[in-house]
Amino acid sequence: MQTAAMDPADEPSSMLWGLDPMFSAFARLYVKDILQMTESIQVPGIYFYNSHPVYKVDVLGTVVYKREREDFFCYGVDDGTGVINCMCWKSALLKEDEGLGKSSEHLAVPQGGFNPVAELKKLRQAQQSRCHLEIGELLRVRGLLKTSRQEREIMASTFYKVNDPVMAVQIAWMMEIPQLYRECYDKTFQLQPSATGNSTISTLSKATNILKDFFQQRSVTRFRPYDVQDLLQPLISSQTQTASKDQEPVAGPSTCQQLRQLLKEVLVILQDEGIVYRKVKSQDEVYHVTAQDKNLLLAVKDVIREDSKREKYAEKGCHILHILSAVRQKYSLNVSKAALELVLKSLECNSDIVSTSDNYYIAF
Repeated sequence: MQTAAMDPADEPSSMLWGLDPMFSAFARLYVKDILQMTESIQVPGIYFYNSHPVYKVDVLGTVVYKREREDFFCYGVDDGTGVINCMCWKSALLKEDEGLGKSSEHLAVPQGGFNPVAELKKLRQAQQSRCHLEIGELLRVRGLLKTSRQEREIMASTFYKVNDPVMAVQIAWMMEIPQLYRECYDKTFQLQPSATGNSTISTLSKATNILKDFFQQRSVTRFRPYDVQDLLQPLISSQTQTASKDQEPVAGPSTCQQLRQLLKEVLVILQDEGIVYRKVKSQDEVYHVTAQDKNLLLAVKDVIREDSKREKYAEKGCHILHILSAVRQKYSLNVSKAALELVLKSLECNSDIVSTSDNYYIAF
């Protein structure tokens, strides 16, 4: 397969690659996309998917061909979109099995005693069985990408056979990958710094941080939009002054309109993050600050304490979705999951509740 080189004008500087979270992760890409990615002209071994720099991947697929050599296995992995060659090096421990077996034969062990060498041999045999795959079996492989003889392949750092009799792993994988594409891979990451330094994104970020700092410093419990609107006025003023210096004056939204729009966008972000919420949605636009709302903290604590006494939740605890449903029924329909997570974190820090497992909580 011949891969096309990326245009030097389109390839971001290697100094900026580390800013992309995808660069540090094992990218769970479809094999088809792995085979079609273009290689960097700056650093060989780095590839680009939708401007995201990638050099290591995570693949789950069926073995469609295999070759075994003294030092490695070579598996062809098919995930339904394409087939990629995976070089899987044998562990040095696997090669010692024969010698280990001979030495363990002469090791006298009392009847009913524990033979560490024999137990270690069993562990190695289990490891060996997970590394030897046949055609048709399911393989999970992680590793670095490499182009050898114009063919893209994976140099595995981790690989193992996946036992999936009811296809639960494959179904979960097929549901997760499209979500990763939508939320990360298919979104172009803007590595190039903004030329102006006063972009809409940076202004929105500054405005959000201003309100967060204000809530924390003043211990604000609730507010209306016009109470905090003036805090963002300097951002609009500086943005207007910069624009007037660089461009000729044109008709557009007034300063007041820009301020209201900026505040509206900031409040949406704060609600998405759970920082604020509206207990009652009415014409009187009142927002409550989650961390300072003692009534909400008390309501959540009461739900967990009462339900933890029930036999159904006594051992494992209450799931976050159960807590959310109960709080919405007893306190406010508008409490978001993000807001509840902040409350749970606060209660756990104060030792009022404890997390028994992922997303399960119980009262002390």
